[in-house]
Amino acid sequence: METSWLSFEEQWCQQADHLIGELSAALITLPGDDVGVALHAAQQQIGEAIAVDRSTLIEFSAETVRAAQHWANDDVPQVDCDDHAQRLAWLLDRAGGDNGVVVLEQIPDGLPHQAATPAMLDHVRQTGMRSVVIIPIAIGGQRAFALAVELVHAERRWPPALVARLRLVAEILASAAYRSRQEEALRYSHAEVARLTAELANDATPPAVTRTTEAGFDEIIGSSPALKFALERVKEVAPTHSTVLLLGETGTGKELIARALHRQGPRQTSALVSVNCAALPPTLIESELFGHERGAFTGAVAMRPGRFQLAHNGTLFLDEIGDLPLDLQSKLLRVLQEGEFERIGSSHTQKVNVRIVAATHKDLARAVAAGEFRDDLYYRLSVFPIRLPPLRERREDIPALVWFVIQKRQRAMHRWIKTVPDGVMAALQNYSWPGNVRELENVIERALIHSPGHTLRLLDDSLEAPASRPPEDANTLSAVERTHIEGVLRDCRWRINGAGNAAERLGLHPNTLRFRMKKLGIVRNNAASQNGDAPCRTTTALSSTSRPTRDSRMPGPTSWP
Repeated sequence: METSWLSFEEQWCQQADHLIGELSAALITLPGDDVGVALHAAQQQIGEAIAVDRSTLIEFSAETVRAAQHWANDDVPQVDCDDHAQRLAWLLDRAGGDNGVVVLEQIPDGLPHQAATPAMLDHVRQTGMRSVVIIPIAIGGQRAFALAVELVHAERRWPPALVARLRLVAEILASAAYRSRQEEALRYSHAEVARLTAELANDATPPAVTRTTEAGFDEIIGSSPALKFALERVKEVAPTHSTVLLLGETGTGKELIARALHRQGPRQTSALVSVNCAALPPTLIESELFGHERGAFTGAVAMRPGRFQLAHNGTLFLDEIGDLPLDLQSKLLRVLQEGEFERIGSSHTQKVNVRIVAATHKDLARAVAAGEFRDDLYYRLSVFPIRLPPLRERREDIPALVWFVIQKRQRAMHRWIKTVPDGVMAALQNYSWPGNVRELENVIERALIHSPGHTLRLLDDSLEAPASRPPEDANTLSAVERTHIEGVLRDCRWRINGAGNAAERLGLHPNTLRFRMKKLGIVRNNAASQNGDAPCRTTTALSSTSRPTRDSRMPGPTSWP
């Protein structure tokens, strides 16, 4: 029996030595922004190398104790990562031995008396913890991180040689995490210094952009009803593990919403991994999603984990899912249904647990009807669809967006804009914005180049008129529908709500009628207004004559209930 134990211990030590070399090479020069994903992958590597069931990198700060990264096998009880990290930190304080390291080979029997409290014993029962090693790491004389590795299915001896190697692993992970935090703090400090310097260098400062005040939406600008409706749906689904399908035109902020869903979700301590299905050639998408083994194809010089594996226990954002080739859609469906896949060149089945957030600008229902997208995959992805409104449906957000882009870009371009004339802002609000926020950013950047003074000036050709509707056969279904709806609206003097008005006569909900009008391009003409009809309540472009005149020095108010 002892010989068998020794062989396992020697094997774990050899695996740990190999892991130390890999982690040192991978993390020492990695940019700070990429450290989070790499640390999550490292947690899984630790579990596989020394055959443990859970691995947690605990982060200590003046305010709290949290899980910087957490990994667990699929067949062990799920835990609240931060709560579990706090319990492990409490155990570290009460059971730490030499150098503060905790080594417990038999739990609960081996728990020290001072740690065997009812609350701790209850936590042990809930999590199934049978054996654990917790190694604290100090930076600058203060405890900064700790690495905890656990077994759930069996007890284990922890030889000093293996614990010593785990300390090296913990130091490597802590060093990378600390460097990432320092770089983040440094970027924030530089941004603050730049902002304060710019304010002091000018007599007047541009208006501050009021962002949405909802927690977790600090990157999202605007307070229009259309945007607030979408964000309410995000708040509903974020705390769950459910799949989300983001629908919207190019440039409507689908990636920002995906990040908000991850930050507010139960997997926020794990990785958010993104892949753009439209940006990769079909020959590479399978390798990117599922990974490949060494020698699987020409150029595969080493085993490479795929995005699903990197996102294990986290969130995978599949952007432009509508562009995924049909032959890969069946493989994606299998992962979503079974949580299983194989790397290219391998027959070994990998298990993953990821939350999927998919996004597309395409009409997937139409793609299903055309045979371009699998219907079973569509229904699997469309658990909780969220439509993100295009910019033309939230024109009241444009002033805040304009000032946000100005403040974001002007310093690097050596500009200092204090005023946006009313005529310029009116032109920006009247434009149809087929490219949405991304197009708006480009237009404002061109305007900054063209504006050496304190007033924003648009280039003459920045806002091209939207293309006119092509001639339509009067016998088409949409033409007949448009003619009928326009006739009913005229008969009702363009009133939509209320008994006997257009929506009731057409047998539609008022919001459904408004949507049909928008889709068919039905806009109330000026003659109707001059004849004294009731105001039209459809969502149409604001005209410069109907908009109240005001100085556009400040963006419009952005308040949330």
